[in-house]
Amino acid sequence: MSLNEAKKIAAYKAVDEWVQNDTAIGVGSGSTVVFAVERLAQRVSQENLRVVCVPTSFQARQLIVENNLQLGDLDRNPHLDCAIDGADEVDANMTLIKGGGGCLLQEKIVAACADKMIVIADYTKDSSKLGEQYKKGIPIEVVPMAYVPLRSRIQTRFGGKLKLRMAVAKAGPCVTDNGNFILDWDFDQQKEYDWDAVNRELIQMPGVVETGLFVNMARKAYFGMADGTVKERSA
Repeated sequence: MSLNEAKKIAAYKAVDEWVQNDTAIGVGSGSTVVFAVERLAQRVSQENLRVVCVPTSFQARQLIVENNLQLGDLDRNPHLDCAIDGADEVDANMTLIKGGGGCLLQEKIVAACADKMIVIADYTKDSSKLGEQYKKGIPIEVVPMAYVPLRSRIQTRFGGKLKLRMAVAKAGPCVTDNGNFILDWDFDQQKEYDWDAVNRELIQMPGVVETGLFVNMARKAYFGMADGTVKERSA
């Protein structure tokens, strides 16, 4: 089974099990969410579901619009029944790395507004510990003027290396939907981290906007496996 097929079976199962009529849901970002929106559009058409979709990024907004789903926002829908989103990595404790696509801030805001955060992914995102599969580091969204001192401070405090994420097909740094920069933290694989404590300390550093560490947020994860099955993990 290809990676896309694995993503699809995970996304379809999550949408079938968690999306109900007369609800508002968060729609995440990334390649796996494309299949979730595809399945959601099928169910809305076939079952006449009334579902409001709140996007986590410009990409998610375009997916919602292109599939003729009802577009919502947090102003009118501050409480969401569930949020369905991908992840770059999920460890045995259901701690996530997110932000490979640069949408971590809005993804975390939407997830925090939802009763349940449901993760959909393929088998390459399933790890026993963070960094086992995903090698690009933990994204940290920062205010542009603070990226140099923050890079130094985080390296000194926690080890590893931080690199400013550069744009593709554009000169200069990657700029998020919120006008910020992203530092990708290649943390020390030999150290044991308390990710909840690390996340809280990072957030308190002036200039850090948000981190790609999602701790104690995901309720359930669905992994599409190479053999065609879906592996499930609960918090």
